[in-house]
Amino acid sequence: MFRFLLKRLALTLPTFFALMVITFMMIRLVPGDPIEVRRGERGISPERLAELRHEMGLDQPVWKQFADYAWGLMHGDFGTSIISKTPVINEFLTLFPATLELAFCAMLFAIILGIPAGVIAASRRGGVYDQTLMGLALTGYSMPIFWWGLMLILLMSNTLQLTPVSGRIDLVKYYFEPVTGFMLIDAALSGQKGAVLDAARHLVLPTIVLGTVPLAVIARMTRSAMLEVLEEDYIRTARAKGLAVWRVIGLHALRNALIPVVTVIGLSIGGLLAGAVLTETIFSWPGVGKWLIESIGRRDYPALQGGIMLISTMVIVVNLIVDLLYGLINPRIRHGH
Repeated sequence: MFRFLLKRLALTLPTFFALMVITFMMIRLVPGDPIEVRRGERGISPERLAELRHEMGLDQPVWKQFADYAWGLMHGDFGTSIISKTPVINEFLTLFPATLELAFCAMLFAIILGIPAGVIAASRRGGVYDQTLMGLALTGYSMPIFWWGLMLILLMSNTLQLTPVSGRIDLVKYYFEPVTGFMLIDAALSGQKGAVLDAARHLVLPTIVLGTVPLAVIARMTRSAMLEVLEEDYIRTARAKGLAVWRVIGLHALRNALIPVVTVIGLSIGGLLAGAVLTETIFSWPGVGKWLIESIGRRDYPALQGGIMLISTMVIVVNLIVDLLYGLINPRIRHGH
């Protein structure tokens, strides 16, 4: 197991380095630079512009900028925001609970609906339920997030007026100091009547939009895994013994089919964090995704670089944990069979 762990860790190092290089280079391909943003300041002199460029390190050669950037990352320094003048790690940790809360609710939504949908489709293979559910799953997987979000806003918020359009809570009715950063928990701790319900209503649309793609993936993977397990000899034996259908499917088949499903759930976390960028922008959700989009417009290089690397590091760590868990569940994986 130790050799398996070392092998997986060795594979993550090139990935981390490649992300570092790509992030550094791609950001600098965006037209303009931070100095152009600061030109909006009245009365700024050429000397002040040169001073700002020096402070940001933009007067250094590109290789020197990359070396400083890499050296800082190696020492846990993700840089300082050009706009707010605060460490990027502090801004990230302040905003990340909002993104994490949204991602958790989206994944919970995907699991609660996706696994039963896959089980029903597999147990009625080729039937109306199977074709309908898998058709919906394929549609959900194919829909662009921005289009799906706008359609839900038009239907649920504008037409039916059932849910709010943006934000995490109605700041006119409810105000309290954040304790954990998770709005549902903070609303409950505030003791204000109706705060939890209002926070939940704000979560509905972003959760559906962000959770649609993983829902489709989980449903299709559950169906595929269930179909494979239902062909096993022990399932035929269980049916021959006269066991109830729900017992055969739920107790014997589903338990063994969940191994690849759990892997897909773990690997979908990266997709959730990537999808959060668009979702948070559409619904003005004050999380990491919206912060990164705003940093692009402000040409805030340190915030972009640091934020992307922090998210990428989390995705790499989650994938590593999934690999290790899968190796524990299935010994053939860690032994290379």
